[in-house]
Amino acid sequence: MNDLLQQIRQAVIAGRVNDVTAPTNGALAAGLAAQEILNQGLVQGMAVVGAEFKEGKTFIPEVLLSARTMQTSMTIIRPLLAKAGVKMAGKVVIGTVKGDLHEIGKDLVAMMLEGSGFEVIDLGKDVAPEKFVEVVKREKPEIVAMSALLTTTMRAMSQTILCLKEAGLREKIKIMVGGAPVTSDFAQQVGADAYGSNASAAAELALKFVQAR
Repeated sequence: MNDLLQQIRQAVIAGRVNDVTAPTNGALAAGLAAQEILNQGLVQGMAVVGAEFKEGKTFIPEVLLSARTMQTSMTIIRPLLAKAGVKMAGKVVIGTVKGDLHEIGKDLVAMMLEGSGFEVIDLGKDVAPEKFVEVVKREKPEIVAMSALLTTTMRAMSQTILCLKEAGLREKIKIMVGGAPVTSDFAQQVGADAYGSNASAAAELALKFVQAR
């Protein structure tokens, strides 16, 4: 691997936010394509972070630092990726459902998805079913991801899925759900395609969905 790409990869793994800008700019100056930096530096680095998080070798604060490091580099290369017409792994619309104001878990999933090469449209918290429908119509994502951290707001997931069905959008997308009170049984009950038990698992599921298309 190119030494600059290795520096980018290691900065992401170690969560060294201040150490990623120089090798990113250096790699571009050396003639490396933005897509190489994304795939061989950032995505590979976040893959290691995701695996370590899944195995319990690293924890949320470290993952957030790694994600911030990745996003620092992405700020530099994103315009170049767009200019080159680089196709991302897929597009995901994500949000915490209506009535729920928790965002940390959702933010972590969004970061892991971006680290896996997805374009992520983050709707934030307290997202109404109608908002999900509106954005899905406009953005045409492959995946919709919903989070709930309260048992009282879990029902908003089924309401959102129903709204997507009524809008004729359900069959065009895969739906993933997650959050502390959510289970795989609940995901089946509300008609979701998958349950992500943690951020790393959610990113893996999303990749499987787009690769199966």
